[in-house]
Amino acid sequence: MAATYEKIATTTASGSSTNVTFTSISGAYTDLVLIISNVTSQIDNVGIRLNSDTGTNYSRTILSANGTAVAGNRGSNDSYLYTMYKDTAGGNPVMSIMQFQNYSNSTTYKNVLVRQQTDSSGTKGTLAMVGLWRATPAAITNISITSLNANFNSGSIFTIYGILKAA
Repeated sequence: MAATYEKIATTTASGSSTNVTFTSISGAYTDLVLIISNVTSQIDNVGIRLNSDTGTNYSRTILSANGTAVAGNRGSNDSYLYTMYKDTAGGNPVMSIMQFQNYSNSTTYKNVLVRQQTDSSGTKGTLAMVGLWRATPAAITNISITSLNANFNSGSIFTIYGILKAA
């Protein structure tokens, strides 16, 4: 079977930045997959902006569970796609996998599916989110990831993959 994921770019944080941006993303793929691996106890929220859009054009629906409790959260007219919620247990790894579907289409709004392993207050769990970017339809060519309250820890890894189009 042929490989379907092609690494576009990867960045490792030095510990002194709050922002990672992938620019000039080619439209040669069907979907994009962004994987963030972050080890910190200081990050409250990570926000994603597409094509440098700072308007209130983002919506989200989040479901989370830890084996004993389930929670939900919804927001619309946000200025970011929020993801990667706080690890309050103290530096446990948090991984977030985001799939931007049909990202190169310039005639539809864009949605993103997020799966995340969490460790909130020492209670391991999982989080799922669907997000929507409702700006004027455009292909995604730029993804900016911002920590909204602290630096990314040194060694945090950000990798973006393209899913190859079927031949």
